[in-house]
Amino acid sequence: MTGEVPRAQPPPAAVGRPAPWRRPRNPLRRPTDVARAWLGPVLAVVLLAATPTVALLVGDAAHHRLGQDARQQARTRQHIEVVLVHAAPRHPEPGSDEARAARYPVPVRFTGPDGRVRTVEAEVPQGLPTGSTARVWVDDRGRVTEPPLTREQVRNGALGWGLVAAGAVALAGAAAYSAVRYELERRDLAAWETAWARTAPRWTSSA
Repeated sequence: MTGEVPRAQPPPAAVGRPAPWRRPRNPLRRPTDVARAWLGPVLAVVLLAATPTVALLVGDAAHHRLGQDARQQARTRQHIEVVLVHAAPRHPEPGSDEARAARYPVPVRFTGPDGRVRTVEAEVPQGLPTGSTARVWVDDRGRVTEPPLTREQVRNGALGWGLVAAGAVALAGAAAYSAVRYELERRDLAAWETAWARTAPRWTSSA
């Protein structure tokens, strides 16, 4: 009928309009801009995956190696009794915690694993008189040495190597990020110089 209001129709679909989840194309965006935008997220994902993996592998290898060293040291080192050739110095604060932990190097005599009597320098508690005895660790060659590694030392050593490896991965990632950013900027500068070399004569030529 005349005068009847036509029914509303949906608007025609826009030709070439991008989907709502896609960013519109920027004609000024360069490939280096895209690479720069993706560099940080991609590198972050790689570091998040690589850091714990490398730390775990290095820590496990260090734990295995330190465990082998501890077992070898336990087989080849002995805790023996030695005789002081000279008295050990006294601590200025006898009875204190520092005095109980203090050790002083003095000449001592002992019979080594090979049966030979040896006189060497070893660290003993403070205040011991000449002729008194103390206990020190010696290796299979009769040399005074440190005690074998304990389980706690093995565990702490492996943890330390794992943390070092994690830090190394982070530093490598930072170095890679800086190197790629530098290369992208270098390419941008080269492209700008090339474009200006083509454009400059048009600006500087006389009419």
